[in-house]
Amino acid sequence: MTTEIHPTAIVDPGARLDDGVVVGPYAIIGPEVEIGAGTRIEAGGQVQGPSRIGRENRIFPYACVGFEPQDLKFGGEETRLEVGDRNQFREHCTVHRGTGRGGGLTTIGDDNLFMVFTHVAHDCHVGNRTVFSNNGTLAGHVVIEDDATVGAFSAVHQFCRVGRHAYIGGYSVITRDALPFVKTVGGKPACYGLNRVGLERKGFSPEVLERLEAAYRILVRSKLNTSQALERLGTELSDEAEVRYLAEFVAGSQRGVIKELPRRPGQRGG
Repeated sequence: MTTEIHPTAIVDPGARLDDGVVVGPYAIIGPEVEIGAGTRIEAGGQVQGPSRIGRENRIFPYACVGFEPQDLKFGGEETRLEVGDRNQFREHCTVHRGTGRGGGLTTIGDDNLFMVFTHVAHDCHVGNRTVFSNNGTLAGHVVIEDDATVGAFSAVHQFCRVGRHAYIGGYSVITRDALPFVKTVGGKPACYGLNRVGLERKGFSPEVLERLEAAYRILVRSKLNTSQALERLGTELSDEAEVRYLAEFVAGSQRGVIKELPRRPGQRGG
């Protein structure tokens, strides 16, 4: 495979492009950028560095990847972006490098889809096989774990975590950690049960789903506080690996987890 660079594209001499990279019309590749084999930078796409972009990614028109962070504390120190393989960054998506005080690194794994106008801020860490719907936005220092979905026009507050297989509904505002395997939705977010459809599509067995459902009831729907619920999970369901992970996620939370239930019709909010 040969590298194809359109005559109108600008590629800095300090950039390194592997075999099979395609750089479209008016695209810009800055210095200290590494791009893996088979990646396509479409018309008007831009990649700045220091950044490493893996194999077979696709950066669509006017997406901006690897730019400086939007952080007033950033003083021009060298920070990085690391991107894995087979990701799609759709039109006008933005992904920023880290900050010196935040660890200096933004990371994105493999097989993720970032739809139009999504934003990944500085020092965020995104896992594998996630989906960000249009205008989904991460503030700085956010962790998105594998197989999570961030709905359209949703925002995740800085330093929050979104667990594996979590589903964040559209127009949600996540200011605490969002539970793995659970649908979390709303401007004042609440838990709407297990993300059963998503889990079934990912091949979870009925037996595992049943145990996760039991764990959800203990953690969210019982009258136990978090410590009591975790103790009960350890006693009753600790033989299930996914339940152990759920308990570890909750126990490791620094900001607390979202456990509220939806308000009933006519019920006043707090």
